[in-house]
Amino acid sequence: QRTVDKAIYRQRNLVERFFNKLKHFRGIATRYHKLARNFLAAVALAATRLWLRHYESTT
Repeated sequence: QRTVDKAIYRQRNLVERFFNKLKHFRGIATRYHKLARNFLAAVALAATRLWLRHYESTT
């Protein structure tokens, strides 16, 4: 049986869930923006929207 570091597993799971939520944004999932800077800007915008949605639900 493998031993798993719970802290590392928790962080990995958090990152995986973030990317799954990010894929719900159609432009990001299909790589609509071809230039890297535009794609990264779209990712930053989507991540901000996800963070704000989470922040609003906790306040």
